Amino acid sequence: MVDIAKEAGSTPAVEPSLHRVMGPWLLLLFIVGDILGTGIYALTGQVAKQVGGVVWLPFLVAFAVALVTAFSYLELVTKYPRAAGAALYTHKAFGIHFITFIVAFAVMCSGITSASTASRAFAANLSNAFALGLSPGGVTLIALGFMAVVAIVNFRGVGESVKANVVLTLVELTGLLIIICIGLWAIGAGEGDVSRVTQFATTDRGVFWSVIAATTLAFFAMVGFEDSVNMAEECREPSSIFPKVLLAGLFITGAIYVLVSISAITLVAPEQLGEGETPLLKVVQAGAPGFPLEIFGFITMFAVANSALINMLMASRLVYGMSRERVLPGVLGKVHAGRRTPYIAIGFTTLLAFGLIGFVGGVPALGGTTALLLLCVFTVVNVAVLVLRRDPVEHSHFRTPTFLPVVGAVTCAFLAGPWTGRNPEQYVIAGILLAIGVGLWVVTVLINRATGQTAGDPAMEDLGGAGPVN
Repeated sequence: MVDIAKEAGSTPAVEPSLHRVMGPWLLLLFIVGDILGTGIYALTGQVAKQVGGVVWLPFLVAFAVALVTAFSYLELVTKYPRAAGAALYTHKAFGIHFITFIVAFAVMCSGITSASTASRAFAANLSNAFALGLSPGGVTLIALGFMAVVAIVNFRGVGESVKANVVLTLVELTGLLIIICIGLWAIGAGEGDVSRVTQFATTDRGVFWSVIAATTLAFFAMVGFEDSVNMAEECREPSSIFPKVLLAGLFITGAIYVLVSISAITLVAPEQLGEGETPLLKVVQAGAPGFPLEIFGFITMFAVANSALINMLMASRLVYGMSRERVLPGVLGKVHAGRRTPYIAIGFTTLLAFGLIGFVGGVPALGGTTALLLLCVFTVVNVAVLVLRRDPVEHSHFRTPTFLPVVGAVTCAFLAGPWTGRNPEQYVIAGILLAIGVGLWVVTVLINRATGQTAGDPAMEDLGGAGPVN
C-alpha cells in the first residue's frame, strides 16, 4: 500500500492522526489479553472431542506453529513499523494490488469472526452460569447487545480501550489461574484422573490426523499476536519493544494453556468436557463444587469480552488503514474530530459482526473460520519475509533465522487445507466474507478511476526506512 500523503502532488491529509499511547507494558497486556480468552474458555472441550485426554497436545502444536510465524512478524514489524500489518508486507513483497487487498481484508475478517465468536461465548456463559435458560434467539440477542457495547468502547478511543484491556486481561488471567489452582489442588489431593493426560481418543482417522484436526481448532486460541502489528502507529518505539514483548506474551500464554488443559482433563472426562460451549464451568463444578459458579461465569464473560474488544480494535484500524490508502472507499478512513477514532470503520466492522452473530453457527464454526483465515494469511507473511530480504532499510531491525519462515509457510499451508478434517462450513463462511471484500474493492477501483486517483502504487521506496508516523 502507499503512503498517499507522501505521493508527489498529493493533497496533505487533513484527518487527525492516531494517538501514540502504548508502551511495552500496555503492549504486553494487549497481546496476552488478545491471545487468552475465547479460545481456551470456549474451545477446550471441542479439542478434547478430537483427541481425548491429550487435549494439551494440540494447544502445544498450535503454540509451536504460532511461534514460528511470530518470528516472521517480528522481522517485518520492526522493519516496517506501520499500521496495516500483513497487507503492507504483502504489497511490498509482491506489488499486486488485488492480493494485497485480499490479505488485508482476510485479516480484518479474522478479527470480526473472532469477536463474533467471543460474543456468542459471552451470551452462552451468561445463560449457563446464571441458569437463565435462554433460548437460542435469546442468546443471539444478548450477543448482539454485547457487540454494540464493544463498538461504543471502541469509539471512545484506543487509550480508553487499552485501559479497559488492562482490567479485562487481569480478570481473564485470574479465571485461568483459578482453573490451574483447582487442578493442582485436585491432583495433590489424589482427586480426578491424572492418567487421562496421556490417553488418546479412539477414532477412525488415527492419532496423527486426530491431533491435526484438533490443532486447527486449538490454533484459534493462539491467534492474537498478529493484531499487535496493526497497532504499530499507536505504540511508542515499536522497533525496539516488539521482539521481547511479543515473544514474552506468546510464552506466557502457551504455558497457561498447557496447564489449563491438564487441569481440565484431570477433573472432567473428555466426552463430558466436549458437551456445550462452557467447558471450564464444568471444571469448576467438578473440582471445586463449593466455588460460586456465578463468579466464575462472570470472569469468563469478562475474558471473552476482552477478546472481542481487542479484535474489533484491530479490525476497525485495519479498515481505516486500507481506506486511507484508497483500496477501500474513502469514507471508511474518516476520523472523528473529537474522539480521534475511525468511527465509520468502527460502524462498518460492527455491522459485519452483527451479520455473523445473527446468521452463522456457533462458537466452533466461527472460531474455526478465524483460524482458517489467519493460517492463509500467515502462509503469505512467511513467504513475504523471505522475498523482502532483498529490500534493505536504513534502521536496525530484528532478523529471523531463514529456516523459520520456510517452516512457517509449510505448516500454515498444511493446517489450512481440507485434508485436516476441517468442517466445510468454515470455507463457506470465509468465502462469503471475502466475496464482500471483492465487491468493495471493485467499487473502490471504479471510484478511483472516476476521480483520477490511484490506490496501492508499488512505488514504496520512501517507506523502506521510515519509522512510525502520526
